[in-house]
Amino acid sequence: MKRGFTEKDVPDQTGRTVVVTGANTGLGFETARVLSAMGARVLIACRSQQKAEDAIARIEELNGPVDVSYVPLDLGDLASVRRCAKKLQSEARIDVLVNNAGLMVPPYELTKDGFESQFGVNHLGPFALTGLLLDKLADTPSSRVVNTSSVAHNVGKIAFEDINAERSYKASQRYGMSKLANLLFSYELQRRLDAAELPILSVACHPGIASTELSRYMPSILNRATALVQPLLNTAAAGAWPTLCAATSADVEGGDYYGPARRFETAGPAVRVQSNRASRDKRVAERLWNLSIEMTGVDPGI
Repeated sequence: MKRGFTEKDVPDQTGRTVVVTGANTGLGFETARVLSAMGARVLIACRSQQKAEDAIARIEELNGPVDVSYVPLDLGDLASVRRCAKKLQSEARIDVLVNNAGLMVPPYELTKDGFESQFGVNHLGPFALTGLLLDKLADTPSSRVVNTSSVAHNVGKIAFEDINAERSYKASQRYGMSKLANLLFSYELQRRLDAAELPILSVACHPGIASTELSRYMPSILNRATALVQPLLNTAAAGAWPTLCAATSADVEGGDYYGPARRFETAGPAVRVQSNRASRDKRVAERLWNLSIEMTGVDPGI
């Protein structure tokens, strides 16, 4: 992968089943588009059936006849996560779970289960979904879990003492915290999979700075600033390349992290990159793992 990975490098996916959360738009849509074009059965897991059906129609318009279906999922509602996992258990196989859906700097609100929304949707929901699908993934040879993080993890810190932001809420800090949690979870998951001798790869990725709907809550001044440097940034299609690499490349190893190749990891083909020291703190990762079990009621059993 010396020159970097793009969608042109995605191998044949015939016979594989891939679950992509939030695939109705943005990076998830581009991931579903490419994987279905390469022969995968793709399950779009998101909240809105109408948006999912619109996405499927667009994919079929671009790709022709494909195997893409909708599965209801609201990551901010653990009952919905459980229903989604139960439905997915009926699949013959799950080769890849792509935890892609997320929130970015919304106004303060709580999930249905009472969690700060970014931590709930970006970390706790994917943690629970992954845990509930671990047996199905273990039954599928060479399966993978792909967790989508962000360069924002560099400014994140896990606020264990105020996990639901009841004392203080700064949207950008909480976003960074949730993206740091994604990496802590991804690395800890791989350590535990290795210890349990389960043949599943846990891989993380980030899209660089891509133009997607994820930023719809950002202050207008930041969106205008992003627009000024748009020529230097990734399109949504290119932003999906690290995800596609993590999900399909034969060069991937468990515990890897992929992002864009250009300076500051803003754009370009996907390559293996390094996350910060905080993301590799094993004690913090274990504490987060145990807290996530406590908050979600889902124990992955490893």
